[in-house]
Amino acid sequence: MSPTRSAVLDALGRIALPDGGDLVSRDLVRALGIEAGAVRFVIEAPDPEAAQTLAPVRAAAEAAVKALPGVTTVSAVLTAHGPAPKAPSLKLGGHPTPQAGPQPVPGVKRILAIGSGKGGVGKSTVSSNLAVALARAGRRVGLLDADIYGPSQPRMMGVTERPSAPGGKTIIPLKAHGVTMMSIGLLLKEGEAVVWRGPMLMGAIQQLLGQVAWGELDVLIVDLPPGTGDVQLSLAQRAPLTGALIVSTPQDVALLDARRAIDMFGKLKVPVLGLIENMSTYICPNCGHEAHIFGHGGVAVEAERQGIPFLGELPLDLDVRLAGDAGTPIAAGEGPIAGAYARLAERLVAGGIA
Repeated sequence: MSPTRSAVLDALGRIALPDGGDLVSRDLVRALGIEAGAVRFVIEAPDPEAAQTLAPVRAAAEAAVKALPGVTTVSAVLTAHGPAPKAPSLKLGGHPTPQAGPQPVPGVKRILAIGSGKGGVGKSTVSSNLAVALARAGRRVGLLDADIYGPSQPRMMGVTERPSAPGGKTIIPLKAHGVTMMSIGLLLKEGEAVVWRGPMLMGAIQQLLGQVAWGELDVLIVDLPPGTGDVQLSLAQRAPLTGALIVSTPQDVALLDARRAIDMFGKLKVPVLGLIENMSTYICPNCGHEAHIFGHGGVAVEAERQGIPFLGELPLDLDVRLAGDAGTPIAAGEGPIAGAYARLAERLVAGGIA
């Protein structure tokens, strides 16, 4: 009777390494195969130097496995995968190259800018959750974090890997929750600040649009920084935007700045396709009381006044913040808030916006 896989791993787990640990806990065993009493496996050292010190370990591993009942032959190969090749430099920023008007992003059908007149209204939270909701609705979705000074999408989407750039030119974006995403935050150390003047920002936006291999997308969601500055101007000048969605809380101060964002997109000849009221309602989890902490209905009134579609209300809820901090947008799950984002996504799809 042939030995079991677990029995072989137990035996290899008792083989100590010169610098501590064992073959199994250090994850050095590869390609373990068992067939009619014949056992074969590979011991993969991290580099050629380490492999030289593991020759006695290989012999001990062979002897330990051969002593197991049912083992007829053992073949253990010692290899080293060598040092990892140096990653190409992913340099973003720098003065933009000349461009004759907005240029399509290869493979991308629609580009939706998510804007706000001020910070703190939940624009990035809406961007990530809307992207996930659209992906769950069957759309091919990309998410570009264009908030160069304050990138938050890596945390909200739960992405920590560094994107690759074969040849140092085309950047391969990452994927999370069914969404293809890219952020300058993936190229920075945690807490590292970007200290750039306007031309550097413009160059970075041009690269994030044209140098990233977005693939075939139905819609690219662009999470803009707050305000009406260089990034918004660069995006409108560099790419053919399908339109913009404005996120605001219902309070008067936020609406004042939302009007400025609407006016800015008007001057840039980018259609504003709808307004979204975020943090609209708060339901006490203990007593069920409904409170309107930032007011209620102000965005709907403003949308009617401006002649812009009102796309819906999104509640203020602790679970939204917890989900974003944990890297799993609440729209990726189930429940009333995920349902609110699903309805928003359905409306955009039905209207041909996404």
